[in-house]
Amino acid sequence: MSYALVDCNCFYVSCERLFRPDLKYKPVVVLSSNGGCVVARPPGAKAQGIKMAIPFFQVREVCVFQ
Repeated sequence: MSYALVDCNCFYVSCERLFRPDLKYKPVVVLSSNGGCVVARPPGAKAQGIKMAIPFFQVREVCVFQ
């Protein structure tokens, strides 16, 4: 029997960028299922000061919607 452990950095952001290559070099965040909190963020979003699990209304002004 074999086991595999995969640790993906910003998995949901990586998946979104797979289907949206135009987002490759942009700081993207992924929100929780109800859109309330940030649940995934790449280094670019971290550099802008966006923290994990921060409520979206606190970072809304730095986000661009597409």
